[in-house]
Amino acid sequence: MPDAIKHFLDAQGRLKQFPAKRKMKILCLFYLAQKFTPQMQYTEQEVNSLLLNWHTFGDPATLRRELYDYGFLDRSANGRSYCLAPVQPTPEELIP
Repeated sequence: MPDAIKHFLDAQGRLKQFPAKRKMKILCLFYLAQKFTPQMQYTEQEVNSLLLNWHTFGDPATLRRELYDYGFLDRSANGRSYCLAPVQPTPEELIP
């Protein structure tokens, strides 16, 4: 998948910008979701920190929300912890 989004990545593999087009945005979210460890619980701060390591445009909140909204991350009922969703969406489900 990085080939499809390679023009959005810098030499270190970090997102340089978040695509406007839905298909590319979703492919970038698949890429970022791979950076999370399955079954590990993360605080919001830890999610932001991880995302800051994998993008250069300084907006972890948008990335975190998009990962949650598209079903890549689950959030506890009180919103204090996140984890990688046990069942990840597939490109066929998200990209018509």
